[in-house]
Order: sequence, then C-alpha cells, then structure tokens
Amino acid sequence: MPVVITNKTRLFYRLEGSDGLPVLALSHSIGTDHGMWEPQVHALLPYFRILQYDTRGHGGSEAPGGEYTIEDLGRDFLGILDALNISAAAFCGLSMGGAIGQWLALHAPERLKALVLANTGPRIGTFDSWNARIDAVRQGGMAAVVNSVMQRFFSAASLAKNSHVGSVRSVFLGTDPAGYLGCCAALRDFDVTRDLQKITAPTLVIGGDNDVSTPWAGCGEMLARDIPGARSVRLPTTHLSNLERPQAFTTALADFLLPGPAENTLEAGFAVRRKVLGDAHVNRAIAATTDFTRDFQELITRYAWGTVWTRPGLDERTRRLLVMATASALGRWEEFRLHVTAALRDGIEPSEIKEVLLQTAIYAGVPAANTGFHIAQEEIEKRG
Repeated sequence: MPVVITNKTRLFYRLEGSDGLPVLALSHSIGTDHGMWEPQVHALLPYFRILQYDTRGHGGSEAPGGEYTIEDLGRDFLGILDALNISAAAFCGLSMGGAIGQWLALHAPERLKALVLANTGPRIGTFDSWNARIDAVRQGGMAAVVNSVMQRFFSAASLAKNSHVGSVRSVFLGTDPAGYLGCCAALRDFDVTRDLQKITAPTLVIGGDNDVSTPWAGCGEMLARDIPGARSVRLPTTHLSNLERPQAFTTALADFLLPGPAENTLEAGFAVRRKVLGDAHVNRAIAATTDFTRDFQELITRYAWGTVWTRPGLDERTRRLLVMATASALGRWEEFRLHVTAALRDGIEPSEIKEVLLQTAIYAGVPAANTGFHIAQEEIEKRG
C-alpha cells in the first residue's frame, strides 16, 4: 500500500502513468476518497502522470483526532510531492480539494503549474452550518447526515440512476468520523475571499448550475471574477460534477491543461497512425506514396490521425470500435479489414468486434453485418 508519512500523518496515494508526462494531482471532496476521480483517470492517463491521494481523515489515510486546518491539508499535499520528488504539478481540486488548491496557490505557488477549482469557493458554507453538521455527526455518526449529504452530492435524477451513487454512499459511511469532523472544522474556518487577487497560477473554475453546497453565485462566480485571468466552465450538475457529467468535466480539464493542436500535426499524426495500425502498414503506405498521392497521404495523416485521433474526448479503444462500426456500415471493407487486423493485434477481443457488428446489423442492415462477420472471422482465424 503506497503511503507517505508527513506532518506526523500517514497518507495514502496512488501515482499512475508514464514517466516524463506532466503530473496532474487530483484532490477529492470531503466525505469521499481518491476513487471519485476514476472517470477522469481513465480518460487522462494517456496524457498525464496522475497523482491521487486520500486527504487526511479519509480513505486509506490516517485520521488523527482534533480539528484540522486547510493549511494542514495543504502541507500534507506538499509532503507527498516532496516524498515523490515532484517539483510541481497541475492541481485539480473539487470542493474541499478546491480549498486546498487555493491555499497552495497562495502559499506555495511555485509548486503549481496550473490550478483547476471545481465546485468550490473562497468560503464554503457558514460557521453555523458546519457546526450543526459537526454536532450531528458527533451524536449520530456518519449515518446521521448521509442522506442530506447525498442529496447535495447528486441530483434526484442522478440518485436514481448514476452508477457512482452506491460507491460514493459506501465511502461516505465508511469515513472515519474523527477525520470527517476534523475536515469539517477546516472548511468551517476557511476564508480567502480577500486574497484571491494574489493567485497567479493559470486557473480554471468549474461550477455546477444546481450546486447548493457551492452555488455559482458567491462561490464559483467570485473565483472566476477575482482570480486574475481565470477561465470558467459551468455544467448542469449538482456538487460532484465530475461524476454527474464525467465526459464534460474531463473535456473541460483537457481543454484547459493540454496544449492546443500540435504545431506539427503531420508528425503527431504519423505517431498515432503507427501506434494504431502498426509500423509495417505505415511503412508500406509511405513506400507506395507517389507525387500523385502524397498530398492525400499528408491530408489523412495530418487531419484524421494528427487532429481527430489525438483529441482526448474519446479514448483510443472507443475510436477503434467507432471506426470499425462506421466502415462496416458504409461498406468500406478494405478499411474495415485493416482496423480489425490492427485491433486484434493490440488486444481488442473478438467478442467486442462481434458487438460492433451486431450494432451494425440493427442500424445499418444485415447484409453489411454479414460481410463484416465474414471478414472478421477470416482475420480471427489468421491469428489462430
């Protein structure tokens, strides 16, 4: 179990991704743990080395007794960076994580490359509301507030059908009450409303239009207005916007944190084309290029592979399946065979290709699926 001991507290962390990629740190809401970021981690791992951690009092981290401060939580994060020899990182924090991010931006700006503040504010809630919650948990444990908290985390529609609701509720109920109370005190006493103009990190503010915990008016609106140069995105969500609208949230992160289209989209396109189709195919295509076909080859490499395939909105596996579905629906059988061969080589299973072709049968016709099944079977048999 990867842990760091810093500020006399044992903290759980998870660091994933390839060495050499920029580091993105994700800091969770009060009452959750690092697992709330699963949709973003899955989508962004090709582009970042991702650091998740459990704030003290949560998940796999220690829950020392007593009241905490946001400074405590910020220094905990700095201790993790130091232990992992990470000089600086992009930081995305939601709710309590956003409060930690603001403290870092004000007190350790050299450790932040960029800052994303989601569903948070320069002050969250009121002194009385936090004390009422503290009293309720002291008297009745986490179960005393779980229903009201879940109604703040998720909309009624999400509570009925969002696949993350059950795990979030379980994590909340499993949170150590001592740690939860310590973090409640930290948020109760947090207020940087007069300091926002001192933040220099490039900042994106994400807010939820239906968020009653950190409403746009008085929270996100103030961050976007008072942090110099801050950009903002509003989503039709309640508090846990990254779970209610995971794709929109991830796209907002990627648009903000990732560079724009590569300066040399041709070079980037060749890299992706080789990764998906294999060196042998690309080498044959290059060798067969003539003066007559060169512009066309550059066109598809630059714009299909270097512009569309490099977008983070869909992962590579999804794009591969979509290409097979589209090619079979349109009867582009040479392209279909090419992508089936490459997909099988890279670990996409025959059962997945079968599902693509069943979709094709329903939406594009049985004859198209029939031919697709025939070609796919040939390629599966070639691989033994």
